[in-house]
Amino acid sequence: MRFKLGMLTAGCLVLATFAQAQMGPRPKASVTIWSDRYTYQPGQPVTLRWTVKTNGDATPYTVFLYRQNNQTGAKVFYPGAKAEAVDLSGAGLGGFKAAALEDQAKQVLMGAGGRLPAIDAPVEPGMHTLGLEFRDESGTRVLKTAYMKIGVVAKTQVIEGDIVSDLRLTNDTQWELKGAVFVKNGATLSVDPGTFVFGQPGSQPPSVLVVTREGRINAQGTRARPIVFTSSQPFGQRKRGDWGGLIMLGKGRVNVGENAGTGSNTAGTFYIEGLNTGPDAAYGGSDENHNCGSLRYVRVEFAGSILSPNNETNSFTWGGCGKATQSSYLQASYGLDDSFEWFGGNNDARYLVGNGGADDYVDFQLGYTGRIQYGIFFQSPDARGNRGIEGDNSEYNQAAEPYSNPVMYNLTFAGSGQPGFDETNSPGVFLRRGARGTFNNLVIANFYSSCLDINDAATQTQASAGNVRMDGVLCWKNNQGGTPADTLAGNIPGTAFNLPFAQSERGNGAGRNIFVSDPRFIRPADFADPDFGGLMASPLFRAGAVQAPDDGFFDQTVPFLGGIGDVNWLEEWTSFLVESEIQ
Repeated sequence: MRFKLGMLTAGCLVLATFAQAQMGPRPKASVTIWSDRYTYQPGQPVTLRWTVKTNGDATPYTVFLYRQNNQTGAKVFYPGAKAEAVDLSGAGLGGFKAAALEDQAKQVLMGAGGRLPAIDAPVEPGMHTLGLEFRDESGTRVLKTAYMKIGVVAKTQVIEGDIVSDLRLTNDTQWELKGAVFVKNGATLSVDPGTFVFGQPGSQPPSVLVVTREGRINAQGTRARPIVFTSSQPFGQRKRGDWGGLIMLGKGRVNVGENAGTGSNTAGTFYIEGLNTGPDAAYGGSDENHNCGSLRYVRVEFAGSILSPNNETNSFTWGGCGKATQSSYLQASYGLDDSFEWFGGNNDARYLVGNGGADDYVDFQLGYTGRIQYGIFFQSPDARGNRGIEGDNSEYNQAAEPYSNPVMYNLTFAGSGQPGFDETNSPGVFLRRGARGTFNNLVIANFYSSCLDINDAATQTQASAGNVRMDGVLCWKNNQGGTPADTLAGNIPGTAFNLPFAQSERGNGAGRNIFVSDPRFIRPADFADPDFGGLMASPLFRAGAVQAPDDGFFDQTVPFLGGIGDVNWLEEWTSFLVESEIQ
């Protein structure tokens, strides 16, 4: 990146501040940085590249490049690897140099031919952050930071077969998952913050991590040290389905009768899709508080292997997991099947991110009754997916109990504007097979099919009876494959629009505040550095956002529609690198 150095006049500073206020809580410029791999041994050279898209942002910034040891918090600045802050030009405190950004792509920042030489990986093991920090003209306030997480490891270790006793994965080791690995026999798999686990493509069966009903996982990362399950392929060559993903199985309720599907299950139990039948693939029971384990600040990338035709694994899968299961701050990137799927059970989840998935982002069936709050899910024209939400009661018995009846608040779904990856009908919310549920404060934009689809007679009956409830649903530019219009009828064509449910001024009142408006996202089309917060005057902040119940799980203090307000909870622990843009 080149800088236009110079001092601002007082008048220019006022204008820049005013532009920032008009722009919203975060800058419009997008910045991506990346190294050449995730893990290094001490002393190996680390390079860094960057891409900048100004998006019309003319604000001058002071720019700082640093490496932080996330175990200790110690930080050094470049150039010079100094403990004292210096900006990218080498100027120190009192002499920082502000500059305007310029567009550029795939330029070397550290390494041969770059602005700075490559650095050596530090000797301290664990996760480190390379941060490119954009501050205001004085170098005082941080306005934006681009992050790259790397791990310093001493060795590589393969995980294969069954885990039958407690095992801890530490962040000083590169862990490689080979074949189907089952946590069972009462064992707990613990994963330290800042640990990288690499799934191996091509193995038979494909790499997949399965926590059985008799096992547990404890993977609790942090914002600074997320846990990353990813592909072992080189950067720029990773793809959907490189490995299998993460499956958690529990003893909670599922609404499957005896001899359903394959014809070999007992009533109330089933076998998770993607695996062969057998004890290690079974889930379900009567323990509604069963604990499958804890996931916090975990990324699953390039998952969803095809085990057999029409039989893929998901990025994150829960089968019959109970209320004691903890799931928060989870990202599913570039999965070949669903990003997050629940088969029965009642475990809750919050702060979910899905990007580049090939199928559905939030999928539930077989009696799922959990709660979900806060989520950002988006496709791109180069990484098409199918539906935002796909919800079923049961394909085996649409009146099976317990009914699928989740409660969801504050989710944003952005489609690609293109036909679905492999589903002709790919709406934002697709409910069928007798599903129930509550879906409030949603934003649904840019889907090739409709905003909402209450698909069949069984589900329309549930909606008309008040068992499908929606309050505060913003639709925008959906039905791209039909005749999109800035009207509710254009966004919700067909049967669903004609249901009393969809009419806020009449009927049973179960559907209300369903409207069409431009959400005025900050940066929705920069898929490597997106921002689905709202600009000034965005209807995301309209009065009337629905308060969730005060039940110990939901956050009631939500003054906005969709998954994100002024506080960017995706900061630092997520990654949106686009493979075609880092080759």
